Amino acid sequence: MSEKREQWGSRLGVILAVAGSAVGLGNFLRFPAKAVLGGGGAFMIPYFVAFLLLGIPLMWVEWTLGRMGGQRGHGTAPGMFDKLDGAGRWAKYLGVIGVLGPFVILIYYMYIESWTLAYAWYSFTGHLPLGAGQAEMTSFLSGYQGLARNQYFQGLGPALLFFGLTFLVNFYFIYKGVRGGIEQLSKYGMPVLVVIGLLLMARVLTLGTPDPAQPELSVRNALGFFWNPDFSRLVDARVWIEAAGQIFFTLSVGIGVILTYASYLKRHDDVTLSGLTASATNEFCEVILGGSIVIPAAFIFLGGAAGALAAAQGGIFNLGFVTMPMIFGKIPAGPLFSGLWFLLLFIAGITSSVSLIQPAVSFLEDELKWSRRRSVVVLGAVALVGCLPAIFFLGHGFLDELDFWGGTLFLVVFATIETVLFAWVYGMDKGWKEMHEGALLKVPGFYKHIIKYVTPLFLLVLLAFWSYQQFWPFIAMKGVSPADRPYQWAARALVFGLGAALAALVAHVWNRRAKEVPR
Repeated sequence: MSEKREQWGSRLGVILAVAGSAVGLGNFLRFPAKAVLGGGGAFMIPYFVAFLLLGIPLMWVEWTLGRMGGQRGHGTAPGMFDKLDGAGRWAKYLGVIGVLGPFVILIYYMYIESWTLAYAWYSFTGHLPLGAGQAEMTSFLSGYQGLARNQYFQGLGPALLFFGLTFLVNFYFIYKGVRGGIEQLSKYGMPVLVVIGLLLMARVLTLGTPDPAQPELSVRNALGFFWNPDFSRLVDARVWIEAAGQIFFTLSVGIGVILTYASYLKRHDDVTLSGLTASATNEFCEVILGGSIVIPAAFIFLGGAAGALAAAQGGIFNLGFVTMPMIFGKIPAGPLFSGLWFLLLFIAGITSSVSLIQPAVSFLEDELKWSRRRSVVVLGAVALVGCLPAIFFLGHGFLDELDFWGGTLFLVVFATIETVLFAWVYGMDKGWKEMHEGALLKVPGFYKHIIKYVTPLFLLVLLAFWSYQQFWPFIAMKGVSPADRPYQWAARALVFGLGAALAALVAHVWNRRAKEVPR
């Protein structure tokens, strides 16, 4: 059965594909905001600790589980978990989260991704009011999103147009397959992304001191804020939790995507060095490119650390679509650099969004034996139906509700499940041996204990702290207006409806297989 499944065309292809999945909008928007809110340099210490103790172990676990599953004919968590030695009948239902989560994220992620394509177009064509005040840039964004009618937009027509283009491009690459679509997109898209990122970074880092009357607002001081830690901030538990959360979200672990991508590896393909290389590529894009573009620019043009903090507190959409265009309007060739900024975001977005579609496609192909064409058409229709409420009900919290379930809760829960299954159910000794099958890098022995003890504990603490802070207030819809509650309940109905449908499909497939087994 495994011979019929697709395989990656090259080791470089799979590394760039996994890196492309991880490098997304969050690298250039969420990370700079979290770093600024965490105190700049003070944030980076727990960030790298979490990378070593949480990110890298989870990455190796997912690459290993994925390759194992692929050899047994399964590209998604339900089949992979069911085949694990020692896992009970319930394991395949826990695996549903690894298909549901990325699809829920996809529903709203493609719409946000389409904003970047639109803003790139408006920047290059001179229609984006660069250099305007914050009120004007906010008005432009609100008008584009359909939240207001103003001199810029009178409806959702442009937003729907760019969403349609983004939707078609995503499903085109998915239709072309793992090797002919996703791998080709990543092999060309990721180098272009890095080149654009380096150009933008060079532009920002050569600003020097733009205003001689304010020598404190310089690139040097901005980088000092970013890298010099205030050690007193390290006693704040929230800084550690936020840093761990950022590492968790930035590496695409806990989503189910890496499991699927790794399932297209050959039996003796390396996972240790390849996984580490993909993770290092993501960190380069996030810390070196994302951090060195956004944080110094905000520091210099918004009045130092206080101004950068205010921008970060405004949220990542405000930072990316309001603050950054305002900043680019203050430098020579602003429209060009603004266009490159949003093109960078679009490439980062599309290499991530195609990865979010693939687990569901793999599930239909592997478990239901559907053709790729049928799988893509059906999933495209379902995704479109789910996307439309996220577009039309944006102002009522529909998108935020989807992000809570797909982009936050499911990730932490699923990562905890797969780590426990790998280290405790399947067994750490067998897992360690499987991880080193065909390995080009010998993983240090202490990571065996980190994966078994430290990473699960880290995840449980993260889940508990996060639940205490956010889960119950969100579930109870505290602070949500009565007018918005029906829309958020509708979003929950969509999430759990999709989950119930997937669980029913899993039950149907496994029951059918049981009946087909000769007596």
